Amino acid sequence: MNLDHLRIRPLTREEFDIAVEWAANEGWNPGLHDADVFWKTDPEGYVGAELDGELVATGSIVSYDGNYGFTGFFIVRPDLRGQGIGTKLWYYRRDHLKSRLSPDASIGMDGVFDMQDWYAKGGFTFSHRNLRLEGIGKAAPGQPQVISLSEVPFEKVLAYDTTHFGCSRGNFLKEWISMPDAFAAGFVEDENLKGYGMIRSCREGHKIGPLFADNPAVAEFLFDQLSARVEGEPLWLDIPENNPDAIALANRHGMSEVFGCARMYFGNTPDLPWQNIYGITTFELG
Repeated sequence: MNLDHLRIRPLTREEFDIAVEWAANEGWNPGLHDADVFWKTDPEGYVGAELDGELVATGSIVSYDGNYGFTGFFIVRPDLRGQGIGTKLWYYRRDHLKSRLSPDASIGMDGVFDMQDWYAKGGFTFSHRNLRLEGIGKAAPGQPQVISLSEVPFEKVLAYDTTHFGCSRGNFLKEWISMPDAFAAGFVEDENLKGYGMIRSCREGHKIGPLFADNPAVAEFLFDQLSARVEGEPLWLDIPENNPDAIALANRHGMSEVFGCARMYFGNTPDLPWQNIYGITTFELG
């Protein structure tokens, strides 16, 4: 294979749907409306490798207003793996994303464990493991119903989210918490937002993400209310292993680990309140 003929270029919206379909084939189980939200977040944040007129690999290089970057959707067509396409695309993505960010901005990624050493050679430093836990939706205990996040002023939601994500992602957040086939819930006390979470429908079952909360009791309440909306159906939660309370929550609900990724950073590791992060938003965009 002559990699000199490999052309790396931006994806079109239609080609991004191909990337999402490839992700589904890899077992990543995308949300039903993830593609629309991801694309609107950063239409320039998706690239592909083309060989002889055919798309052969994809990857994301999403910038959050130049303040933080995240890479994902790194997929080489199965019949062409092991021939250097991935290496060329991966380094292109890293360097091009750096050029889209401010000089002191960091880049995050969730990479499969088997590739962790390879990513480290590219300058990424391991932070912790994010684990995908699987369970079944269950009826909530006798508690008052959680409020819809739409009842909370967006400015409060954005401020709370920024604290837990590490930078403002207003464009993404507006689309994410209002997507179809999903429900975003808030926990408000004394007019202050103390936690929020969201559940969305996926190709199979449902995913909760994010799940941010000031303490374990709020996280438990939100999880119970979200889980109850899909009683009897499969659901998944991606938890940071460096939050023992998140692990304890998953264990209480009989969830089991089915997949995981290494959270790694290029540049400075963000100082996030992991003790209040019970579920990350996505493996694809952070």
